[in-house]
Amino acid sequence: MFTTPVRAFSTTSALNIAVKNVTVVGAGLMGSGIAQVSAAANLNVNLVDTNQQALEKAKKGIEQSIARVAKKKHADDQGAQKKLIDSVLSKVNITTNLKDAVKNSDLIVEAIVENIDVKRKLFADIEDAASPKALLATNTSSLRLCDIGANLKNKERFGGLHFFNPVACKDTPGFIVNRLLVPYSFEAFRLFERGDASKEDIDTAMKLGAGYPMGPFELADYVGLDTLKFIMDGWSKAHPNEPLFKPCESINKLVAEGKLGRKTGEGFFKY
Repeated sequence: MFTTPVRAFSTTSALNIAVKNVTVVGAGLMGSGIAQVSAAANLNVNLVDTNQQALEKAKKGIEQSIARVAKKKHADDQGAQKKLIDSVLSKVNITTNLKDAVKNSDLIVEAIVENIDVKRKLFADIEDAASPKALLATNTSSLRLCDIGANLKNKERFGGLHFFNPVACKDTPGFIVNRLLVPYSFEAFRLFERGDASKEDIDTAMKLGAGYPMGPFELADYVGLDTLKFIMDGWSKAHPNEPLFKPCESINKLVAEGKLGRKTGEGFFKY
């Protein structure tokens, strides 16, 4: 059990609650990661998705990830490795039933697609089924919290929970990291579209010249091109006069073709 302070919509107070049971909605890269770290912290976790296949893939991914952690932590003790893996996996339940998953949860974390209408609908469903004492959190990395939670009945128990290094920031699109990172990525895409440099050379330049672990094209494929498109489409619609939020044809084309990056085997690069 741990106690976590969650900043609510109200700027005058912070809520403290003892969290034992967590539900994570969305079995993608972020959702499965949140489920894993929650289970590793000895919390009971429900991982929810509408797609059973996505859930099974996520559970397998968690098993593989925690196995790497166990091997590093207990390099010479296979028994300890197995104990750690089994302990974490025993804390993770996968389900497609949102209502049952959230009804006894202390904390419910949304980690689905960056589409504000879909998120609002999900939170309406969660609020109807969850305990009135439960904390509701969005893992958004691009949308304003006040826009996502605009229709909630109890905004005091809603907040943002994202797994970057915690830094104070206003409720602004993209917050700090993605507000800088996404336009930077799209500027790299435009550089490529103009024929100024190849994808490979742009990636190499940013890794060698700026010390980044991934170049913008490699990172885009890792994050998911559909995710980047959702983010930029939303920003462009909300701020049509901002040139940094102009969509890119190369992203639109790849997403339309179903080439979303690593998760589909092809994006800007093939895997």
